[in-house]
Amino acid sequence: MEFKNKTKFEFNDISTEKWRKYKFVDGSVVKIKNPLKLHVSENGHRVFDASGISHYVPLGWIHLSWKTKEGQAHFVQ
Repeated sequence: MEFKNKTKFEFNDISTEKWRKYKFVDGSVVKIKNPLKLHVSENGHRVFDASGISHYVPLGWIHLSWKTKEGQAHFVQ
């Protein structure tokens, strides 16, 4: 899937992650499988995944976790 960005936002490569999970104060969770690109703003995170789905996770979450692919760096930024 080719990533096309027509915004002013700069996206970082997070393709080493198998998934990332955002946990909110109310206990709800957003899990994104195979994330590829990430932009962090003061309002939230924009994530593009390997299925071609674009996600926006607004501020208000209390925890972020992820699992990297085997042999990949656990932190890239």
